[in-house]
Amino acid sequence: MTTLDDLREEASTVAGRLARRAGRFLGSLPRPHFSRPRLSRPRFGSPGQVLLFVAFAVVLGAIAHIVSILAMPALAERNAYARLSERMDSNVLTLLPDPSPQEQVLPMMDPAFVSAVCLYDLSEAPLKVRVPATADYTSVSFYTAEGLAFYALSDQAAGRVIELDLMTASQKAALPEDEEITAADRLVIESPALEGIVAVRAFVRERGTRAFVRRQLEAATCTLSN
Repeated sequence: MTTLDDLREEASTVAGRLARRAGRFLGSLPRPHFSRPRLSRPRFGSPGQVLLFVAFAVVLGAIAHIVSILAMPALAERNAYARLSERMDSNVLTLLPDPSPQEQVLPMMDPAFVSAVCLYDLSEAPLKVRVPATADYTSVSFYTAEGLAFYALSDQAAGRVIELDLMTASQKAALPEDEEITAADRLVIESPALEGIVAVRAFVRERGTRAFVRRQLEAATCTLSN
């Protein structure tokens, strides 16, 4: 006769068999594979290649900067020469009006100076420039029509009178070779262009002397050689 304990033991045996079969079945199933995504790393060249690229970029930027600065005067539609040519004739020294907050003939004029300019044209003959030195400081600067400076002289180097001849390379080559031409008191300046600007500036130490300094610069001349 089958007892209750026998039934429990038989049920436990059957359950164990079923559990073992289920385990073997699950073990035979393929397991899912989860892979961690890989982040792509940027690829760089060797340190030498990186430095070469940086050096090339710096040199290219420097060249572009220099070219833009040199081309700026030539590309300007209304540079100093164009504005001044509307107000005065060539080969005549003209005093400029004193700058004010409302009006300036040229940009960034220093109110501490009295200024005069001469638009030169060397197509016919060389130019003779003569500027008497004022009490404090007087300078003469030369620019091409595009605004490029090529020479400057002050009374500290020239003495009581700044006197010189401005001419082209061909005009200078045509000068006779004698003692008067090569004398130390005759300064010959070679202009790289036929047209340009002679700028004269005289320092005004005190406001009350401005009119006197202007009268002194009225004696300056900028004329063609005979």
